[in-house]
Amino acid sequence: MEWLSELLNNQESVAYTVLIYSFVICLGVALGRIKFFGISFGITFVLFMGILVSHFGFVVNEHILHFIKEFGLILFVYTIGLQVGPGFFSSFKKEGAKLNMLAILVVVLGAVVTVCIHYITDTPITSMVGIMSGAVTNTPGLGAVQQTMKDLVTDHSESSSIMQNLSTGYAIAYPFGVIGIIFTMLLIKKLFHVDIAAETRLNLLKHKPGNTLEKIVLEVDNPALVGKELRVLWKIMKFNFVVSRVKHGEEILTPDKNYKLSKGDKLLIVTSTDDQEALESVIGKKVKIDLSAEGRKQNVISKRINITKPHAYAKSIGELEVRDKYGVVISRVIRAGVEFIPSRDTKLQFGDTIIVIGEDSSIMALAKDFGNSKKQLEIPHIAELFLGILIGVLVGSIPFNFPGIPVPVKLGLAGGPLIVAILISRYGGRISVTHYVSSSANLMVREIGIVLFLASVGLGAGNSFWKTLTEGDGLYWMLYGVFITLIPLIVVSFVARFFHKLNFLEICGLLAGASTDPPALAFANQSAGSDAPAVTYATIYPLTTFLRIMGAQLLLLLFFD
Repeated sequence: MEWLSELLNNQESVAYTVLIYSFVICLGVALGRIKFFGISFGITFVLFMGILVSHFGFVVNEHILHFIKEFGLILFVYTIGLQVGPGFFSSFKKEGAKLNMLAILVVVLGAVVTVCIHYITDTPITSMVGIMSGAVTNTPGLGAVQQTMKDLVTDHSESSSIMQNLSTGYAIAYPFGVIGIIFTMLLIKKLFHVDIAAETRLNLLKHKPGNTLEKIVLEVDNPALVGKELRVLWKIMKFNFVVSRVKHGEEILTPDKNYKLSKGDKLLIVTSTDDQEALESVIGKKVKIDLSAEGRKQNVISKRINITKPHAYAKSIGELEVRDKYGVVISRVIRAGVEFIPSRDTKLQFGDTIIVIGEDSSIMALAKDFGNSKKQLEIPHIAELFLGILIGVLVGSIPFNFPGIPVPVKLGLAGGPLIVAILISRYGGRISVTHYVSSSANLMVREIGIVLFLASVGLGAGNSFWKTLTEGDGLYWMLYGVFITLIPLIVVSFVARFFHKLNFLEICGLLAGASTDPPALAFANQSAGSDAPAVTYATIYPLTTFLRIMGAQLLLLLFFD
């Protein structure tokens, strides 16, 4: 067994490094699946496994560890940005604006509590920011402040000590960070005397189908429209909808905007539920007839087509002349799980799914030109992925000077790639930049990134963790983390309940989303017996992720001595 002894003692070898990381990640992920009182820590257990392994002397070369940690962080935040980007800006609309304001309040209160503890106890802000990141279960925030710390402190030995304090504070506060969110949910349930069944009914009434897309059939009986071209409807209504089929007599047609309306024509319209009443008042009454089924009898069908050819996403729908060239109508576009009605100016993106209505042969011709290749969707766009990361690192390295801050502010290796990924995923199609990453590929890269980062943090913090916990201020740090976790969540829960009249399911989603904590969301869904909390979680997750990453850096820059 000399070969094994030699392998484990040669800490500079590649084989040793791979062995340690693989052991930490494999065992950490496996143990993270175990539930304690119904709660599991997930992949975050990799952090604690790294601490345990390094405590027993199995450490990794400092420079290699630093590279793996930073690279893992970049992969994680960039793929997070790609995921949340499409819904980032839409989350500020209507109900989402109120929910996001409450999430911002959670983040701000957490920062205020952190600063207060810093001044009251004279605990260094560097340690407090690490504790805060753990207390709010925000791993990317920890990575962001560690990267910022390197810019603030040039002395290597001092920087290394501070890095260990950041990681140790994070690790000490993290366990209650997860438990504390769930504890708050249970406390709120008790204090508000919540009846889950009643709250579920209230939630269904409040969130009954609102501004979603729906198909309706309207019969033309407005004399002012008879003999007019279909294009007149868009001039009158001023909002977006699609007339996908027309029944004229016994014939089913896929109309263009030049089609002349006749009295008694039945129009199959795809529109939002909020706009149905306006359409009825102008066109005519709603009739119960299945034009989709009748259309199939006349070979007028609908089909889903995937956009995979550059020709299809290099121009807008109007420039593609879909109706004139193919004789079909694009009724809806599905992008990143969001379904919407396209206009002539809508520019398709790689990976979009379009719902096309027309004759079978015409749809097949369009599918051939637009790609519709499942194989193309499965091919990873590695060049585009790393192009985005390249731009993100460059953007994150740009210094910004602000009065009162001792060093130039940078978005860093966390903020830069995150912002670039959000912008590319939202607007990349407008400049023909392919950002598409399949859900499974995104999840794989994201998970690889976060476990590499967590393993590196644990391996780097092991030397100081146990000493701080047993001999130093570890127990005090744990208490500080409890305050940072609970105070913002409890305060905002009361504000949400009594001032904004949110139901218990929405509050649970708010608490989990404001802490970007999937285990807490899983507990909330399980407690509610439905996925209702996930709606609120998804609404606030994009903005909260951004604020947690950028806020931790800003806190360090403002209060670091």
